[in-house]
Amino acid sequence: MRGYSAIGIIGCKTEINVGTLWRSAFIFGAAYIFTIGKRYKQQSSDTQKAWRKIPLFAYATFDEFKNGLPFDARIVGVEIVDGSVPLEGYVHPERAVYLLGAEDHGIPSAALDRCHDVVQLPGAYCLNVSVAGSIVMYDRLLKADRGWLR
Repeated sequence: MRGYSAIGIIGCKTEINVGTLWRSAFIFGAAYIFTIGKRYKQQSSDTQKAWRKIPLFAYATFDEFKNGLPFDARIVGVEIVDGSVPLEGYVHPERAVYLLGAEDHGIPSAALDRCHDVVQLPGAYCLNVSVAGSIVMYDRLLKADRGWLR
């Protein structure tokens, strides 16, 4: 399969969410995961020891993250906001970096404004951040297997 994906959380407050997302990222074939503005300690929920298989990059700020993006990568925010695209109809970019927000604050508007695309999961309320990330990665994998990347 051509392309790659990565996924991460801005302002994550618990290590369990990072660990669970890391495990899911490994299982669903992400190239790496990342955090922006660390607020956690360690990844106790990473029972697969995904840290041995895919890297975690920790950025202090959104600008540091954006400056470290791979060439031609598209930032896809995952957030419930006006103008977001429903995930079920979304065609994922070939080179995508998915950005999730912390459950208590979401993606800050300054970061959201700099995303190339913003997608929304079904439902009127936010899911757990690691669950939301897992759904997005599964959707990408399913559509990539069918040749539905742009």
